[in-house]
Amino acid sequence: MHKRIISNLLTRKTAKELIERAKTGSLKKSLNAFDLFVIGIGAVVGTGILTIIGTAIQGGPENLGAGPAIVISMILAALACIFPALCYSEVASIIPVSGSVYTYCYATLGEFAAWIVGWVLMLNYVIGNVTVASSWCGYLTQLLKGFSKYLPDFVVNFPLWLRSDVRSIYHMCEKYGLDAHDKMPFLFDKIPVAINIPTIALTLIVTLILIKGIKESTRFASVMVCLNILMILSFIITGAFYVKPENWIPFAPNGISGIIMGAFIIFFAYIGFDAVSTAAEETKNPQKDIPTAIIGTLLFCTVLYILVALVLTGIIPLNDINPSAPISAALRVINKDYLAGFISTAAVCALASVFLICQLASTRILYAMSRDKFLPRILRAINKKYRTPHVMTWLVGGVIIVCSLFMDLNVSAELCNFGTFTSFIAICAAVIILRKTEPDLKRSFKVPLVPLFPIIGIISCLALMVYSFKQLTTSTLMFPLWVLIGIVIYFGFSYKNLRK
Repeated sequence: MHKRIISNLLTRKTAKELIERAKTGSLKKSLNAFDLFVIGIGAVVGTGILTIIGTAIQGGPENLGAGPAIVISMILAALACIFPALCYSEVASIIPVSGSVYTYCYATLGEFAAWIVGWVLMLNYVIGNVTVASSWCGYLTQLLKGFSKYLPDFVVNFPLWLRSDVRSIYHMCEKYGLDAHDKMPFLFDKIPVAINIPTIALTLIVTLILIKGIKESTRFASVMVCLNILMILSFIITGAFYVKPENWIPFAPNGISGIIMGAFIIFFAYIGFDAVSTAAEETKNPQKDIPTAIIGTLLFCTVLYILVALVLTGIIPLNDINPSAPISAALRVINKDYLAGFISTAAVCALASVFLICQLASTRILYAMSRDKFLPRILRAINKKYRTPHVMTWLVGGVIIVCSLFMDLNVSAELCNFGTFTSFIAICAAVIILRKTEPDLKRSFKVPLVPLFPIIGIISCLALMVYSFKQLTTSTLMFPLWVLIGIVIYFGFSYKNLRK
């Protein structure tokens, strides 16, 4: 009995089976290399520079900031990412189907590991999108302030409880000695109420766009990415003239601990190249285009990250950095309100594209998991008109709305990072296993120095993960809880359903 259960847990699907299964699907193949590059750039650049860089520099409620040494943190994070990126490129060229690392684990580590990795990937995209939405709302607030002369005060400064979450409001009140009862209403004088209306509106709009079609979604993202790049270059060029070297001193205010925690936090910014692989099944030439888009995305975005970090920490003192909207707030400090307004406008648009891409990735992973009978059949229903998984898209949108009510930017980003580490470790292991189990598979891209490079990737991710576990509290409790819930779902529903 026990041997049979263990054997079932280790049941694998060959690469050939997965590819044949994908051919029977209904997803439309419409993406090219440029579309994939847009997906990657849109997710990586927008996520890192517009959302989490402020927290990585200044620190959060439970983590130390890197200060100007964030550039070292970025290099460390990029080095830790390059090995998983190479591994993604090889496996995606072998198994070009939806599901990303979840699917790759099914072909190497077995069904139980595939389910756990897929479940954890939801932290990357569904929960991670709470971070994106939180920052999007911050930039929207900055944008509205620029129209204070033309708009009524209730629009420019609408109540905090209608544009934030409960935890963030409590943290702000504690930091500035304010009374939480003055900032949000309480039911029965005990239950705090906060409803992030801008996030709900964004989620509904993006969900409708995704249901209409992936090609339409990438067209929207293309425009937003171009605007995003223009915004970032404008900030770098303008801000470079206002850099004060004394703002870089002390360079590492929290020492090596701050640098490592900065690398952990900024790791959140690198999940974009994983989003590229989730769209493999809808790509015309995935074997060639996916490796190109993944590696190109990582290299391009790392250079931009470093330039923005140098300028941001050079033009504004460390303690004056605004964690929720760092770039536009920094420009206001140097009296570039007109450019700050443009940055805020572009950021609102760019973060909307990031939000769209992350939601796209999460629905494609869940679609693959539902097709493999891990989730109820109804969830993989395809819209007859648009040929998109509409039920799954609505479900993901609903989860994001619910989570935005009680999760803040920092916790959601930390949870997302734990999911990222898990998926990176799994993809590195998948390359080593596939080289042994299916050496004859055609590989249009190959990781050099196997197993050395994949092992370095595994060790790098494990080191950052273990170190952060010692520094954080809330997310280190929630991550094991999330995994436990996934195990319960597997044995309560998925295991039995797979055996039918």
